[in-house]
Amino acid sequence: FLIFFRKDRHSNPCVIHPYTKEMIIQIITLCIVGIIAREANGIFLEQGSVHINFGRNTSDSADRIYNAKMELWSRGAYSYDFLTKGSINTEEKANILELEAIQSPLRLGSVRKVRRDFLMGNECFEMDCLLPKLRGGSRTNEAETPNLSEAYNNRLTKRLKELEVEFGQEFRDAIEQNQKEHMHDCAVSCESYYCSPKESDKSDEWNPSIHMNGTSFANYSFGATPPEDFSEDFGFPLDLIKVTEGNPIFSSEESANVIRTAQAEGIEHNEYKSGKYRLGGDWLTNLPKTREWFNDKLESTLFPLMKYLFPEIVSSVSVLRAHSVSLLKYNTSHPRTDVHVDNGILAMTLAMTPKDEYIGGGTFFEHMGAENVLPMDVGHGTFRPGSVRHGGHKVTEGTRYILGAFLLIEDRVEHVRRLKNRGSELRRSGQLEAAAKHFEWALAINPRCTTCLKDWAEILLTEKKFDEAEEKIRKVLDFLEEKDSDALFSLGVILSEAGKDEESIHAYTKSVNLNPEDAELCYNLGIKLGAKGETKEEMAMYSRAITVDPNFGGAWLNWGTALAESGNFDDAEVMFLKALQCSETEVKAMLNLGHVYQTQAEQYAAGGNLQSAKEYALKAGDFLDSAKPLLDNLISNDLNDAENQRYAAQFSPLRLQCHRIMGSVFAGMKDFPSCEAEFRKATESFPRVKGAWEMLARILEVQGKTSEAEKAREQLNML
Repeated sequence: FLIFFRKDRHSNPCVIHPYTKEMIIQIITLCIVGIIAREANGIFLEQGSVHINFGRNTSDSADRIYNAKMELWSRGAYSYDFLTKGSINTEEKANILELEAIQSPLRLGSVRKVRRDFLMGNECFEMDCLLPKLRGGSRTNEAETPNLSEAYNNRLTKRLKELEVEFGQEFRDAIEQNQKEHMHDCAVSCESYYCSPKESDKSDEWNPSIHMNGTSFANYSFGATPPEDFSEDFGFPLDLIKVTEGNPIFSSEESANVIRTAQAEGIEHNEYKSGKYRLGGDWLTNLPKTREWFNDKLESTLFPLMKYLFPEIVSSVSVLRAHSVSLLKYNTSHPRTDVHVDNGILAMTLAMTPKDEYIGGGTFFEHMGAENVLPMDVGHGTFRPGSVRHGGHKVTEGTRYILGAFLLIEDRVEHVRRLKNRGSELRRSGQLEAAAKHFEWALAINPRCTTCLKDWAEILLTEKKFDEAEEKIRKVLDFLEEKDSDALFSLGVILSEAGKDEESIHAYTKSVNLNPEDAELCYNLGIKLGAKGETKEEMAMYSRAITVDPNFGGAWLNWGTALAESGNFDDAEVMFLKALQCSETEVKAMLNLGHVYQTQAEQYAAGGNLQSAKEYALKAGDFLDSAKPLLDNLISNDLNDAENQRYAAQFSPLRLQCHRIMGSVFAGMKDFPSCEAEFRKATESFPRVKGAWEMLARILEVQGKTSEAEKAREQLNML
């Protein structure tokens, strides 16, 4: 393009002359089209039966829309709805999506490796390693690929029988247990929540022309990897996250009545733990009147809607089961959830509070980036498969209610999820070998079960098999294109334990960048930076951690330690006093405060300010004496805790030093009796320590108590 540019004669920046602009635009467009054509020939045309031809080689608008979505998905797009307000026909939608696809090489970059592997069929998803099934516009010839039209349960049964031969009776027993637990959970669901009768006619099917009434759906990508169960049935381009737009599916007045009903049922006074955070709210099984409203909505709207949105796995509304349903309350004391996956094949989130009643909040999906919060005002909903990683942003002001529900499908057993969950329970109970088997079985059904790989890596880490653990976590990160902050965190831990500190810091940093509001991530990165001597960066991480979680005692404690080690004892004292208020760091904060006050006492004594030295030495002794019984209790409860043992080893030298400083201050004040009393306390507390007897003998000699001094030295010599 150099021939079209020149320096303006007035020395202004480089300009493009008007008559060349149109030519430049044409050249850029030709380059983009050339890139797309080259990559299409190299990727899409090699797919055999899938054979996706990007472009306008077909007059079918549905096919054109599908092709454009596939191009966008292959480059990492997460939104497929580049549409303006108002009605739009399929021809216009195809035009808009094709324009976005043409621009995608510059806007999104090259085709992602893991997505190329999917499209070329190089790796299997689940069971028979079929080529990817197409969602919304498939041109696959079912006569040529009969496996795609074969019933899911028949395919699954065939695969499970093959695995029974491979893994034996234990696997068979686990599958039978899955089926029993699934049927039990489905039956229990019908005891509390609406279940459509099997003989119901099609009047409960969702009919867009009747039910929509101004409501539309924005489609978002599930990411690079399909859901963990039934992955081969969820077709590409995985536009599986559905968010309502336009008119809500229930009014703000209706929602306000639901909240008032729940408040009358006591929801305001309940909380429970979910992941790393405490949440306000309650399960609907404990809120019977609120549940009545939800059951009405299941029958009239939500179940038919789920059948409409996910026809590939929901055969009828009669098979849907509301498994776990809760009404959650977010405010400044219960601000958010951590990033997680839901415990059900399908999930929904319903907004119950108008957006103008709170600040912050909102659902984000990790593969889209934490900054991309899905817009959802009161009465709107998000509907999706449950295994996508998502979280809630922090509510900083006001109160936000949402209703969350996990769904089961009666005629589809989630074998992958159930094997993984049972494996996790076995791991928590210490049955590591049995847990690893369950993860192996789940991965035999779906080799891309990322949660299975992560939990298996945790077992290998416990067993100090660092290379194997790293291999499994890196496989997860490949599948999810490194859009998993938990996996990056686990990788950081594994690398740290393996002594690969630089790589560990790199993994932690990427994890924090992906999920900056995870206090534990910031804390761990701070520790690694501190070990490298990067104190400023270390303290910045602790500051970020306590901004996210003001009750994170470890961050307060380590921040105080970093300040104390740099000589800033005044600020260190503030941090340790904060850590003192957190139960998990109370004892350690007492010991650190004792150390800080002892050091300050020594500084005052060296400067001749004996009165201040005495005050700080007294404070140091008081904190250490208060810490001793609590520390003894911690150690007795867990004799193998290395960190508690390390703190316990520091207690005796610290307390003995406080006796020495206090005695020296009394001696400097010529208060020899008080000095003697202080050193006698030292020998009583530490009778096996030579230094205590040496101090006592000296002050006795100063006072002329020769015989007592000799006895003290006799004790010293016996040690």
